Amino acid sequence: MSWRDIIYLPKSDRKALVFLLIAGAILVWCFDHCGMKEAEDVAFVAEDTLENRIMGGTAEAASEQEPFYAVPVRKVERFPFDPNTADSTQFLRLGLQPWQVRNIYKYRAKGGIYREKEDFARLYGLTVKQYRELEPYIRISGDYRPAAEVISSTQEPQASSLPFPNGEEKTEGQGAVHKESSKLSPGQTVSLSHADTTQLQRVPGIGPYFARRIVEYRERLGGYTDVSQLMEIENFPEQALDYIDLGTTEIKRLNVNKLTLAQLRRHPYISYYQAKAITEYRRLYGTLKDISQLSLLKEFTDEDLRRLQPYLEY
Repeated sequence: MSWRDIIYLPKSDRKALVFLLIAGAILVWCFDHCGMKEAEDVAFVAEDTLENRIMGGTAEAASEQEPFYAVPVRKVERFPFDPNTADSTQFLRLGLQPWQVRNIYKYRAKGGIYREKEDFARLYGLTVKQYRELEPYIRISGDYRPAAEVISSTQEPQASSLPFPNGEEKTEGQGAVHKESSKLSPGQTVSLSHADTTQLQRVPGIGPYFARRIVEYRERLGGYTDVSQLMEIENFPEQALDYIDLGTTEIKRLNVNKLTLAQLRRHPYISYYQAKAITEYRRLYGTLKDISQLSLLKEFTDEDLRRLQPYLEY
C-alpha cells in the first residue's frame, strides 16, 4: 500500500488508522515511562540497602551488631608452672601473648632448657612487671639438670687422705694416716667460706650434687655473707644448716661504675633488667656513689638492695 492509497482511503478508514496510530504511541509512552520508574525504584532500594549496611542501618541494627564487635577480656591466672613442660594453654592463662608462646616452643624445640628462674626473664617481650609477678610461680624441675650430677648423689663419700678439722686420726702400721669419718656428728661444722666439695660432703644430707652447687653458688655470689643464703639453692636440705658455719668471709665486690651489662648480669642478685637500669643510670646521670641511688630505680625493691649491699663498691 502506497501513500497515495492511504490518502484516498475512505474517511472512516482514515479515522480508524489515525486512532490506531495514536493508541500505539500512547502504549509505547506508557511502557517506557513505567519501566524507567520501576528501574529507578529498584536502584534506589538497592542503594538504600547498601547504605544501611555500610552505615550500620537503624539503631536496632547497630544494637544487634554490637555483640559481634565485642572482644572478650582474657582473665590472667597465677599458678605454679614449669617453663620446660608447660603447654600453650597454661602459658596463655598466665597472660603471655600467642607470639611469646610460639617463641618458647621454638626455643624448646631447638634443645633450649630453662635451668634457672632467671632464664625465663630472657623471653622476648616479657616486661619487668610480668616477670616479677610470674617469678614466685616458676618451678624448675630437677629432671633437667645433667644426669652426671645425680649419679651417686646419695652415696657417702669415701675416706680421704687429706687432713680435715675435727676429723678422726687413725694410725696404720708405721705411718700416721688421717681418715675422715663418713659424716659429721652433732656439734661439728664446716666453714662455708672455705670448705671444698669433699669437706662439704661430710655434712649430713649433702652429697656430690649439693656440694658442687654450694661451691658454684659461692663463686657466682663472690662469697657468702650468711649461712641462710644456702636456702636460695633449689631443694637444699634445711637440716644441713646445723653443720655449717660461715667462717671468715672474703667478699668479692662488684664495681657498679665499671662493669658492663653482661658482667653485672652474671651476679645471682642482679637480673637483666636491673643490670640494664644500672647502665642506663650511669649513661644519663654519671657514676653511682651510694646504694641509695639505686632505690630511685623502679627495678630495685628494698629486699633487692638489702641483699646486694655487701657485694657492691663504687
